Amino acid sequence: MTETAPRPAIPVVELDQIHKSFGEVEVLKGVSVTAHEGEVVALIGSSGSGKSTLLRCINMLEVPDSGTVKIAGETISLTGAPPHRRVSDEAQIRRIRSGLGMVFQQFNLWSHMSVLDNVMEAPILVQKREKAEVRGEAMDMLKKVGIGDKADAYPAQLSGGQQQRAAIARALCINPRVMLFDEPTSALDPELEVEVLRVIKLLADEGRTMILVTHDMEFARSVGDRAIFLHAGKIEEEGSVDEVFGATKSARLRQFLNAASHA
Repeated sequence: MTETAPRPAIPVVELDQIHKSFGEVEVLKGVSVTAHEGEVVALIGSSGSGKSTLLRCINMLEVPDSGTVKIAGETISLTGAPPHRRVSDEAQIRRIRSGLGMVFQQFNLWSHMSVLDNVMEAPILVQKREKAEVRGEAMDMLKKVGIGDKADAYPAQLSGGQQQRAAIARALCINPRVMLFDEPTSALDPELEVEVLRVIKLLADEGRTMILVTHDMEFARSVGDRAIFLHAGKIEEEGSVDEVFGATKSARLRQFLNAASHA
């Protein structure tokens, strides 16, 4: 009896031929990206290349004009024609979003709530979990990101780096299948940036599935498994981080990396 080859695992995230325009400006021009379980994918490229828009299409903060988005093999249901294309199954997108942790450039913490309450909110309100159970997990997440002693503080009492770490703890507390990071350190001073990057590296080392948009090429190379270079709304080059950063094929990517190294 011959053994059959194992079937390839279904990607956790699968974007197929994503197009997106804002008015007359076509930002994404048929981009396809996959991320498998435990994989860290870094999206790189200059400002305006479409990186953040692509990331936001994963959880439908931006609805693609065409193309499909699958999470763990399930296609997100969309209806209508651009520019009025929209999610057609609100229950489905709420369920899918509950497995996607998103960390933005800005921290988006509720100013009137303590750090602990910010972290607990989504599991209680969205996932309908018990407050006592969530409280323990939220404290564990705050300790993981190094701000367990700030649980009772309010966002205004924290540094930018501490606020961003609180935002990461908040995203982790829903036990996400995938973590999405959109330039998580771009609003931080360099000394505060380091502490946030350390936390993201810790999560990568734990084997979490992550897709991150970053301007920090050294970090992308150190934390990523694969890198995707977007230019003018298309994938110009992609591959392992060693291939993309160490054996660059595209002249545009070489120019970009050279400029980034002198920034």
